Amino acid sequence: MSATAAYTDPRTRCDRTLAWGRLAAHHADAGQGFDLRAAFDGPQAAARVAHFSQQAPHVFADLSKNLIDESTEALLLELARECGVEAYRDAMFAGAPINHTEQRAAMHWLLRAPAIGEGGAPAAPFVAQALREVHATLDSMLALAEQVRADGAITDVVNIGIGGSDLGPSMAVKALDDLRPEGKRLHFISNVDGMELGSLLATLRPGSTLFLIASKTFTTLETMTNARAARAWFLAQGGSEKALARHFWALTTNLQAAAEFGIETTLGFWDWVGGRYSLWSAIGLPIAIAIGAEGFRQLLAGAHAMDRHFCTAPLARNLPVRLALLDVWYRNFHGFASRCVAPYSHGLRRLPAYLQQLEMESNGKGVDAAGEPLPYATAPVVWGEPGTNGQHAFFQMIHQGPDVIPVEFIALRRPGRDLPDQHARLVANALAQAKALMRGRGSPDNPHRAFPGNRPSTFLLLDALTPEALGALIALYEHRVFTCGAIWGINSFDQWGVELGKVVAQGLEPRLASGDTGGLDASTASLLQQLA
Repeated sequence: MSATAAYTDPRTRCDRTLAWGRLAAHHADAGQGFDLRAAFDGPQAAARVAHFSQQAPHVFADLSKNLIDESTEALLLELARECGVEAYRDAMFAGAPINHTEQRAAMHWLLRAPAIGEGGAPAAPFVAQALREVHATLDSMLALAEQVRADGAITDVVNIGIGGSDLGPSMAVKALDDLRPEGKRLHFISNVDGMELGSLLATLRPGSTLFLIASKTFTTLETMTNARAARAWFLAQGGSEKALARHFWALTTNLQAAAEFGIETTLGFWDWVGGRYSLWSAIGLPIAIAIGAEGFRQLLAGAHAMDRHFCTAPLARNLPVRLALLDVWYRNFHGFASRCVAPYSHGLRRLPAYLQQLEMESNGKGVDAAGEPLPYATAPVVWGEPGTNGQHAFFQMIHQGPDVIPVEFIALRRPGRDLPDQHARLVANALAQAKALMRGRGSPDNPHRAFPGNRPSTFLLLDALTPEALGALIALYEHRVFTCGAIWGINSFDQWGVELGKVVAQGLEPRLASGDTGGLDASTASLLQQLA
């Protein structure tokens, strides 16, 4: 099979399976009244924890505080099999064009695969050729990263991108800040609001700053607006046209546009790399600058280990699949509309924002792969903040509000850069929140102090925030999102919903100068007049 060969989707949409109806009946009979507190009372509690806990590469998961029992899980596993999750997974890893609306494969997993000769050659010739290109680009990228790390004249690296060209690299650099070399600062600019870029430029010196322009097409409106503003600042501060090539690099496939900008150093990637999966590609250059070539290879190795787990573990012990099945159970049967991600790690403070794009851009779809309207919900709203900050902001609602919101706790066994005694206090808070959500507290004399309990949570535990562990954690979430999309029968790899607002904005921008409101709806016309 080639990347453009005829492809037949092996899936059955979830609501067309026998398991779907059985799950609905099971939820009505027992699932909706499931009591976590009762499940943890008595001698069966230890067996429950053992069954619903597992170690995957670099990630330990405790799923026991979820509204699920073994009979529910068995039906959910039956659903995954009837939906063809395994066949669909295998098609992705074979390089099939599963992103059918764009006629592309989804081969982000190949970006972290070992080189041919190190981990076995892929079966398909076109995949093998792609892997050779991946490693050639990786070697070039890591050489550039080491060049920047060794260049004492460069103190600041500014990544200008948006979406996947910003969220993933920014999250990873912050997570692995302990590995950043002294004397190197990394900054991320994404918002077209000039306040963000302007505030940063006021702190920089042109001669010691390297700008990375991250845009596959080199036409992304927000990115190129910021890039041109940075270029104008560089020249206005005494930088020369000749010096542009040293201080501006591009992560793009549009070599001509980059050259016209004044850029000579470029790294490209492939159309089978979706933006939200691109941190493993040349888009990861700022990560490689921050953590070094060896650190970046460790990041890839951690993700690859999770890839192998996803491909080889039986569904019943496959962590991405088990997490995805919980998501389906909560979204489609319990009707829970959101999920809170609470990393008890300052390094992971940008993980919720990264996961918002990964999950909601991938699975926020209202039609199936055939274009038919869906009669059920898909992606939940994903949101969160790091602990303990969230405890003093929104945990009030999670504990006592009328809506049930599953929470995902992420904690580390060993701290990174930390002050004495604070890590124990941090993880004690994470454990306490999960326990309090499950147990609750009665207060017959004062209902304001009562906690209903029976509120679900998942606990993910990493040994430490290393490149390997971060790579595995990100890949875990990628495959979880993929599995949900496989069950819902949607294409998780396009993002047409991003386009409409951008197209409309292009038509409105000139009207702000002209004041022309002809043909606009009354509200938009009124607002335009207020802004003109």
